[in-house]
Amino acid sequence: MQKQQILNKEIESFDFQSGGEASSNLKNILRKLGVPSQTVRKTAIITYELEMNVVIHSLGGELTALISEEELEIRVDDSGPGIEDLDKAFTAGYSTASDEIREMGFGAGMGLVNVKRYADQIDVKSSKENGTHVKVIINLTDSTN
Repeated sequence: MQKQQILNKEIESFDFQSGGEASSNLKNILRKLGVPSQTVRKTAIITYELEMNVVIHSLGGELTALISEEELEIRVDDSGPGIEDLDKAFTAGYSTASDEIREMGFGAGMGLVNVKRYADQIDVKSSKENGTHVKVIINLTDSTN
């Protein structure tokens, strides 16, 4: 079975009011499709973290989810400014969030750490010129989901 798009959501920079909508929408779609609750939970964590990274750190972007019988693919593409040091970004507690963002309860430096923890595969490409592009795969055929 070919992958089918089940969600495409634009994410605006600093739109904390709508932050989390894509994650919530995807969670509801997956439940309706009968995806196991543990997989839905992992997916919700991953998409929320990625979505909020776009809200907090980028100039805006888009989250797309595609599904097949075997896997769920989540793509997040933003328009910059890119992640300066990817290795540090995957270090627990490392954050470039401003004090203002931290005062709002965000920017703890666990976003990409949590994504990596719950994803079966993750690929991140980032540059100042092209923004950040994240592709996450969650296996749907694994019995431990």
